[in-house]
Amino acid sequence: MPGDPIDFASIIEQDRTERQKLEWQGTFLQYLDLVKERPQLADLAHKRMYDMLVAPGFTEIDVEADPRAKRVFGDESVKIYNFFKDEFFGMERTLEKIVRYFHSAAMGGEEARQVLYLMGPVGSGKSSLVERLKRGLEELDPIYVIEGCPIFEQPLHLIPRHLRKAFEDMLGVRIEGDLCPVCRWRLINEHAGKYENVPVRTMSFSKRARRGIGVVPPVDPNNQDTSVLIGSEDISKLDRYSEGDPRVLELNGAFNVGNRGMVEFIEVFKNETEYLHTMITATQEKFVPAPGRHGTVYVDTCIIAHSNEAEWQKFKADHTNEAILDRIVVVKVPYNLRLSEEVKIYRKFLERSKFNARIAPHTLEVASMFAVLSRLEPTPKCDLMTKLKIYNGEEVLEKGRPKKLTVHELREDAKREGLFGISTRFIMKALDTALTRNNGSIHPINVREALIGMVKEADIAEDTKKQYLEFLQDTLHKVYLEMLEKDITKAFVYSFQGQAETLFHNYLDHAEAYVTKTKVKDPVTRDEMQPDEAFLKSIEEQIAIIGPAADGFRQEVIAYLWAATRRGEKVSYASYEPLKEAIEKKLMNSVRDISRIITKARTRDDEQRQKYDAMVENLLGQGYNEDSIDTILKYAANHLWKD
Repeated sequence: MPGDPIDFASIIEQDRTERQKLEWQGTFLQYLDLVKERPQLADLAHKRMYDMLVAPGFTEIDVEADPRAKRVFGDESVKIYNFFKDEFFGMERTLEKIVRYFHSAAMGGEEARQVLYLMGPVGSGKSSLVERLKRGLEELDPIYVIEGCPIFEQPLHLIPRHLRKAFEDMLGVRIEGDLCPVCRWRLINEHAGKYENVPVRTMSFSKRARRGIGVVPPVDPNNQDTSVLIGSEDISKLDRYSEGDPRVLELNGAFNVGNRGMVEFIEVFKNETEYLHTMITATQEKFVPAPGRHGTVYVDTCIIAHSNEAEWQKFKADHTNEAILDRIVVVKVPYNLRLSEEVKIYRKFLERSKFNARIAPHTLEVASMFAVLSRLEPTPKCDLMTKLKIYNGEEVLEKGRPKKLTVHELREDAKREGLFGISTRFIMKALDTALTRNNGSIHPINVREALIGMVKEADIAEDTKKQYLEFLQDTLHKVYLEMLEKDITKAFVYSFQGQAETLFHNYLDHAEAYVTKTKVKDPVTRDEMQPDEAFLKSIEEQIAIIGPAADGFRQEVIAYLWAATRRGEKVSYASYEPLKEAIEKKLMNSVRDISRIITKARTRDDEQRQKYDAMVENLLGQGYNEDSIDTILKYAANHLWKD
C-alpha cells in the first residue's frame, strides 16, 4: 500500500538469490550433460544476438486494416520488434534490416562473416542502436565459459579435433573454434591433458567489466597500436617466462574482450585502412593474431561499426579498400521522416529528463515539423509541407479529393532524403533552451523563437540558413495559425464534437437522398421532403467542391461510408477526411467573427467576458496550461482574423 515502509534489505536479498540461481560451476564433463539437455548452449554469437532480438516478440502491422499505415508502407508487411519498441521511432525498415542481418548470420550464411555497418547522419540513432544491443546482451542469462580463460571461450573447444564429429552427433550441435594459447597451455600443464576435469563456470555480459562486449574508439592515426584490438605481452613477466610462453600474454584487446558477444567500432573509418585489416580477419577468418609469437586466437563475435555518410563516401571512393568493402553489410540509419514518430522522439527525451515540462498543444508537433521539413528533398510534384503530410500517412486533399500521390512515388525521386537536415539533438537543445528560459513552460511560440535564434547562430551554409529561417518564420508560422484557429474555434463552439456530428448526419441524410433520388424523412414530424441542395452546397464549398463536381463528391462520400459500415467500422464525422475538413471549416466560419471580436477586444461587456472565460476554460480542457494561454491568445489576437 502507498506509504508502507520499503524493505530495502529484502529487495537486495531477493535480487542476490535470483542471481545466484543463474550461477553455475562444475567440470567440463558436467557441462557436456547440460549441452545434451540444452543444445542452444553451443550457439555462436550471431545466433545468440538474433534470439535476443526476436525473443520479446513482434507485432505485424495490418496495412489492409489501417488506412494510414497503408499510405505509409504500401502493400509491404511491417514488423514492430518489441526489443526496440518505445525507444526507436520511424525506423521500422532500418530495424528490419538489422534483424534480417542477424537472422542470416545466425543461420551460418555469408553475413556471419561480415561486418554490420550502420551509416547515417549525426544524431540519427546509430550509437543508440548499438547501445541497445549492448544493453540487451547485459540483460541475457549468463553463458558458460572455461574458468579463468582470458577471452571467456566456449568450453566445447576443449574437445580434440579427432573426436569432434562424434561429440557433434551425440550432442546435436556444431563445434567451431580452437582453444586460445593460454587455455591450451593450462590444459597441458595444469590438467595433464584431462580436459574432462577442466572447470567451467557461468559468466554474465558486461560492458563496464569488459566481459563479452568490446569497444574500439577512433585511434590516433599517428599511433595506431594494434594492442587495442588484440592485446599485448606483459613485459614485466619476461624475466620469469620465455618470450614464447603463453603466460606472458595479456589478451585484453577489444576482440579478446568481445569474444562470445560483440565488438563496436566507433567512427570506424577515422582509422587508417591498415588498422582495419585485423577487423576483416576477425570477421572473415574468425581469428586474430595473438601478440608476439603466439600464433592466432579464435574469436566468435559480432562486429558492429558505425560512422557518418561523409566518411563512408570517402572510404568507398578509394578503390584500394575493395577487400574491406566486400566484407561489409551496410544498413542506412537516416533521420526519421514521419511527423508523428518525430513527436514521439522528443516526448521520450522530455519524459526522461528532470524538467517538469508543461507543454502546450502543438509545441512538439511544430518543432518536429521543422526537423522533418529540413530533411526533405524538393520535388516538382508537390510542396514540402504536402510531402511531409503524405509521408506521415495523412490523406492530403486537392480540390476536395485525396491527392493521387504516394510515399513510394515520392521516395523514388529522393535517394538521399533523411541523410541531411536538422538532427534530433538540435531540436532537443532548442526545447531545453525554451524550457530554461520560461520556467518549464513551453509553447510553439517560444520554441520557435529558440529555434530561430539557434539557426541564426549556426555555422551552416547561408542558403541553408535562409531556407531554415523561411520554414520557421513563414511556413510554420502559417501552419501554427491554422492549428490555433481550429483550437480557438473548438473552444468557442459549445460541444464542437456534437455540432460536427449533427452536421455530418444531416449531410449524410441529404446526400444519400440526393444520390438515390429519394426523399429525406424529418426525424421529428416524419414529413418527407426533397434533399436540401443549398445545405449540401454550404458544406461542399468549404473545400472548393462546386458545380458538376458536387455530384461525384456526394457519391464518393456515400460509397466510402457504406463500405466502412459493411466492415463494421464506427462511422463519425471524422471518418472521411474530405468531409471532415469541410465540416470543420463550416463550423470555423460560423464563429469566426465573434471569435475575432472577443479575442481582440481590449474591454469586454458581461456577455463577451462570459464567452471569453468559457473559451479559456475550454482551451484548458484541450490541454493548454495557465502559464502559456495568455501569450497564445495575444498571439492569436495579433495574427488571426486581421481586419
